[in-house]
Amino acid sequence: MDRLDKEFEDSIIVDNADDDAHPSTGPSTVNASALPAGMPQQLLQLNELELAYEPETQALWTYMRPKGRPSFTPPMLGDFEAWQSGVAAGFGEGKAPLQFLVLGSKAPGVFCYGGDLALFRELILDGNRDGLVEYGHRCCQILHRNIETLGLPILTVGLVQGAALGGGFEALLSFDYVIAEKSATFGLPEIMFGLFPGMGAHALLSRKLGSAQADRLIVSSDTYSAQEMYDLGLVHHLAEDGEGEEACRAFLKKSVRRHSGLVAGRRAMKVAWGLELAELYRITELWADAALELREQDLKLMARLTRAQEKVVAQV
Repeated sequence: MDRLDKEFEDSIIVDNADDDAHPSTGPSTVNASALPAGMPQQLLQLNELELAYEPETQALWTYMRPKGRPSFTPPMLGDFEAWQSGVAAGFGEGKAPLQFLVLGSKAPGVFCYGGDLALFRELILDGNRDGLVEYGHRCCQILHRNIETLGLPILTVGLVQGAALGGGFEALLSFDYVIAEKSATFGLPEIMFGLFPGMGAHALLSRKLGSAQADRLIVSSDTYSAQEMYDLGLVHHLAEDGEGEEACRAFLKKSVRRHSGLVAGRRAMKVAWGLELAELYRITELWADAALELREQDLKLMARLTRAQEKVVAQV
C-alpha cells in the first residue's frame, strides 16, 4: 500500500478508539410508543431497521442497525424496500397519522459507509454488469421514493451521528432536512478507487449547489465536516455531539405548526428539480460500466477498505 492509499484509507474509516472524534450513539431520547395498531406485517419483520413511533409529533423514527458492516448491503436494501412499502401502506389519510419520517443509525460512529464494496468487487471480478446495474437500480428506486416522500404529505429528516460516506452521503441528499452532530463527517471517496458516486450525487448535488460546486465535491475525495456541509446548505441544523436526537425532536416540534407550508414548499422545489427515476437509472448504468473498467490496484484498495470496515464492526 502506498502512502496516498494509506492516507485515503485512514481518512474515510472510523477509528472507534478515538471516542472524542466519533462519539458512540447513546441511549435514545425519543419518547416513543409501540407502532400504531394495524401496521403492515413487513414493518414488524425488519431485521436491520429499528422503528419507534412518537405520537406527540406524529413522527416515525427509524434507525439502521446493521448486522455487519454499516453499508447498504442487499439485506439492508431489502429492509428499506419493505420499510418504504410498509410506511406507505400503514400511514396516511384514514390510517395512522404521520407528519415526519426520521432516519438515523445505531452503528457507533457511523451513519453509513455507503455501497457494499465487497459485493461490488465480486461482481466486477465476475464481469457481472447486470448484477451491478440491478444493485444500482434498487438504490435509485429507494432514493427516488424518499424524494417523493412515499406519496405521503410528510417531511423526511436525516439524523447524522458519525460518518456519512459515499452512498450514505448520497442517501442524505434525498431528505428534506438533514440534522448533524458537529463531529459528523461527510465525503464521496469513490474517485480514489477509479469510480464516481453512482446513486444520486450528480443529479442531486448539481440541483442543490450547481454543477461546478457539485463536481468539486465529487472529484475532491475530501472528507468534510458538518460545519462545512452546513455552510453549503446541505446540512440544515447543527447539534452538539450526543444531542442530535434532542435537536431533531426540537426541530419536529417547531415544524408542526407550519407543517403544511413546509411540505408544499418542498414539493414545489422538487417540481423545479424535475428529477425523474430514468435519469438516476442512466447515471447508475454509467457507473456500472465504469466499475467494470477498474484496475487491479483499484480492486485491491476496495478489498482493503472492506477489511477495514469489518475491523471497525468487530471492535464494537
